[in-house]
Amino acid sequence: MSWDNKDTEARRLEFVRMAQEAGLPFSELCRRFGVSRKTGYKWAARHRAGEGLADRPRKRARRSNQSPEETELQVALLRREHPTWGARKIARLLREGGELGAGPPSPSSVGRILRRRGLVEPEASLRAAPWTRFERGSPNELWQVDFKGHFQTMDGRRCHPLVVVDDHSRFCLRLDACADETAATVKASLVAAFRTHGLPAAILCDNGGPWAGMSELAVWLLRLGVAVLHGRPYHPQTQGKLERFNLTLKRDLLDRADWTGLPQAQGRFDAFRELYNRVRPHEALGQETPASRYRPSAVAMPARLPPARHPDDKLVRRVKAKGEITYASRFYYVGSAFSGLEVALRPGPRGTLRVCFLAHELGWFDPDEPTATPKGRYHRLKPMGQIAVTP
Repeated sequence: MSWDNKDTEARRLEFVRMAQEAGLPFSELCRRFGVSRKTGYKWAARHRAGEGLADRPRKRARRSNQSPEETELQVALLRREHPTWGARKIARLLREGGELGAGPPSPSSVGRILRRRGLVEPEASLRAAPWTRFERGSPNELWQVDFKGHFQTMDGRRCHPLVVVDDHSRFCLRLDACADETAATVKASLVAAFRTHGLPAAILCDNGGPWAGMSELAVWLLRLGVAVLHGRPYHPQTQGKLERFNLTLKRDLLDRADWTGLPQAQGRFDAFRELYNRVRPHEALGQETPASRYRPSAVAMPARLPPARHPDDKLVRRVKAKGEITYASRFYYVGSAFSGLEVALRPGPRGTLRVCFLAHELGWFDPDEPTATPKGRYHRLKPMGQIAVTP
């Protein structure tokens, strides 16, 4: 290597301090100091471990089948940089990086290194037992969207992280530091996602916030041809992949940083999203990255919102200002978000009528049912049944 012989230890100390300040990419820093990345990682790891930067005596005091010291130091460094990453993720990263001349260690070897250096607890291995997962068959069949719990920043404001994740690939499409949880904020984020990645077939959300029920946001999605699915109330496991992403976000970022304001939060969110999508191996994907499985949708977002028309239906009703339609001198409440738009009445079983908006069924009623006029003016539609969503 090519350290300055006049003051080797001070030179190494200068190197590791500059690496900690993250002012330059690590590879550029190594180039400027005239060392390989492997050597740079070695000195950074030794400094963080408090082991000193002076030359060590060359002696063999290791078992013949034990991993080389450089390998152990690099494993320890990666673990300290990513304390929630396990042996499989670290082994995969070392294999892809190709930094180790003697060949990267196996996941089991990385696990032994972590345990030997006290970097993993036995209970953590027990919690990592595999379980059965379900997923959609291809990218963009289903996106999951929700807000992660908000937190306060040092400027007195609150940050509301909005997360959009593809069900098949676990690819994080959006991670936005929002100032509120309004429909306008969500719509702006989804527009940005649609313009970049195209339209999904469906979006899965919970039963709260701006997407509760048939909101204006939901109607806008239906007009774009995106089905809106709601999970079962009080069953967050329906959005299991998004909940798992939120847990990773909390452990790897939210719990480990101070937050001065929304601009700083967005910068960190962007960096985390890049790391999560393209660098961090994913357990559920066979240690592949989400980016390796994601492809943009072939359905582009239209320049204008398509008209909500039902030209092939014989029974069409326009929703009135208060969200109701009329049929056979009765009023049926559809929803104020549909005011001014058309819905179709399509035949159902046993003489019932299904109320549909484009391809989406809103509910049904029986025109011959001898029911008295309820309190107020309207009859309520009967639900089509809880949408079955595979978690």
